Amino acid sequence: MATLLLGSCAKNTSTSSNSSTAAATKEVVGVQEKAVVSVTQTSPPQKLEEDFQYVSDQFADLRILRYRAPGFEQLSTQQKELLYYLYEAALSGRDIIYDQNFKHNLRIRRTLDAIVENKRDRSTSPDWEKLMEYTKRVWFSNGIHHHYSTNKFLPEFSKAFLAESIKKVPAGQLPLQKGETVDSFIAWITPILFDPNIAPKRVNQVAGQDLIATSANNYYEGVTQKEVEDFYAKMADKKDTRPISYGLNSKLVKENGKLVEKVWKVGGMYDAAIKRMVFWLEKAIPVAENEQQRLALQKLAEYYKTGDLRVFDEYNIAWVQDVNSNTDVVNGFIEVYGDPLGIKAAYESVVSFKDLEATKRIKAIGDQAQWFEDNSPLLPQHKKKKVVGITAKVITAVVEGGDAAPATPIGINLPNANWIRKEHGSKSVNLGNIVHAYNEAANTGGSVLTEFAYSPEEIERSKKYSSIASDLHTDMHEVIGHASGQINPGVGTPKETLKNYASTIEEGRADLVALYYVMDPKLVEIGVMPSLEVGKAEYDGYIRGGLMTQLSRLALGETVEEAHMRNRQMVAAWAFERGKKDNVIERVTKDGKTYFKINDYQKLRSLFGELLKETQRMTSEGDFNAAKNLVETYGVKVDQKLHKEVLDRYSKLNIAPYAGFIQPKLTPVVKDGKVVDVLITYPTNFTQQMLEYGKTYNLLPNYN
Repeated sequence: MATLLLGSCAKNTSTSSNSSTAAATKEVVGVQEKAVVSVTQTSPPQKLEEDFQYVSDQFADLRILRYRAPGFEQLSTQQKELLYYLYEAALSGRDIIYDQNFKHNLRIRRTLDAIVENKRDRSTSPDWEKLMEYTKRVWFSNGIHHHYSTNKFLPEFSKAFLAESIKKVPAGQLPLQKGETVDSFIAWITPILFDPNIAPKRVNQVAGQDLIATSANNYYEGVTQKEVEDFYAKMADKKDTRPISYGLNSKLVKENGKLVEKVWKVGGMYDAAIKRMVFWLEKAIPVAENEQQRLALQKLAEYYKTGDLRVFDEYNIAWVQDVNSNTDVVNGFIEVYGDPLGIKAAYESVVSFKDLEATKRIKAIGDQAQWFEDNSPLLPQHKKKKVVGITAKVITAVVEGGDAAPATPIGINLPNANWIRKEHGSKSVNLGNIVHAYNEAANTGGSVLTEFAYSPEEIERSKKYSSIASDLHTDMHEVIGHASGQINPGVGTPKETLKNYASTIEEGRADLVALYYVMDPKLVEIGVMPSLEVGKAEYDGYIRGGLMTQLSRLALGETVEEAHMRNRQMVAAWAFERGKKDNVIERVTKDGKTYFKINDYQKLRSLFGELLKETQRMTSEGDFNAAKNLVETYGVKVDQKLHKEVLDRYSKLNIAPYAGFIQPKLTPVVKDGKVVDVLITYPTNFTQQMLEYGKTYNLLPNYN
């Protein structure tokens, strides 16, 4: 789809969110005034690049990193003011993603926040250390399910210690329901956290099961998979060449025997948080850089007020056409990976400004979009005759929110609506400073490369070219991949036709476009890579990752369920299997360890092209059975013996397989009621930032 993955104003959490707009505005103004009370007008000195600490913390399978936003201080005052308002809008939706991920998440997070705030003398207890680790995992994953595998993770402290910790918190600071005692609250929350059979999976993708009934996300309640599919099938009109994204911004529930959508909007579900977001968006509109950006922000605010998905399409069109602004924002209910049927979208936001120098590389690719489409191995009827409006750039992220934080995408291509892409184009971005932070952090700890790469030649090539190879893969995945191909007339959207396999096939298709062209001399010709050795480095890394190293992210015995992991294994395993006759990829054992060695890079490129043609055919023709067979055959099952070997080898490296970020902090400098500057600082403490967010953006009731 669109992403590539790699002072308190707290409200009473048990109260209703249906306050008036005027009251919400008054509350927000108070927050803004409070934020600037103690601000000086002198920007604190920023650490030099060589002194900046990218790695902040590591626990469980997670690493906490930091990133810089170089160039922020050089922006105009108006641009910085705009970014500040968008920053506040982004963070104001924080409670939404918790609630979307699991209906009890907000109560759980507020309980853990209160315990940590009242920790007193327990900092040396082993149980306390385990409780802190669990709490940080909840903050990282925006809930009690792993952000990537979506499996529920269990506490390693005792039930007795949980009860003791809760009882040490003043009752008024606990998220108690009306009439609930502390003891009854403990009796309720204990099994929610500790019982592995309660809400075991946030997103279940196991074929043959009811994917809605067995998924713990909060997008549906009291409904079955068949009821959901039938409900939205009745809405879909295959003759509509500009269909809205039915169900994107609502929860589907059964009330009095009837299916009802609870729309996420002002006056609807998530009212208080969305009101706050609209407030900041409307502050941003007058300081927009130009009329086109102003129109996009106006449409976004209108969409949040009305919940009208036609207005959301109008916003997306206006946003795509804003190609001249230096600042930008992704904000909305965007990606559907958290819904096994790919209908409901998670809240996310990315606030950024353009990296002008780095954009030259990605723009060079975008400028050749028609050439790439014309020369792709797709069937002629599946190619776009005219590729329109691809805007490609490298951005510097200022803050990320919702589903984009703490774990973040490294590339984005939006909007997701195929008809908008076809008629108006898309925006493709590479998050340059995020990628840079990942690369800097990779220089610490053990080396996955030296442990899993087959030969000194492969290691040397990777050290020399893997950075540019990774950038190019991301660029082409987003710029060319998602924007390529077209759906046959009369065929529904992928979420309607390919259903629960749509995300995996789409991500695989975009990867295959990148893989096919990263070995093309065209990239050398247009000056974005020095030689085909870059392509070879990318092939080495992709096969190594898809067949081996990504298994480090799974517990022994698990199958692959996350869409991006499925797509990488699917592509790599299919190519390995299909190339066996010619020994294109060879499985080698050396010193008792398994390696995968590419023997023929050009034949591998041909295989990638063959699979690209087939995944596009599935998408264009809506071939569900072919998509199911491809994903289930190659993308799901795991070689358990190899998996155990990978886990054993990886554990010795002392590297957490997942990483996320502490966000920069923006603080406005106000003089005579006017913003005269915005300061950016880089917090170092993950726990402190999460507790601050828990107070400042604590906007929704426990249940919505």
